[in-house]
Amino acid sequence: MPAVEGYCVKCKSKRDMKDAKEVEMANGRKAMKGTCSVCGTGMFKILGNKK
Repeated sequence: MPAVEGYCVKCKSKRDMKDAKEVEMANGRKAMKGTCSVCGTGMFKILGNKK
């Protein structure tokens, strides 16, 4: 699986997500959850609808 890139609020820039896992939100949409590879803060990226 390629590295997932998301926005880190603490670093204020786009960073690679470490230990990224695909999760399903309460409304049924898919998202990626992981940690910032630089500072270790939790990251969350909402994915688009793929059919």
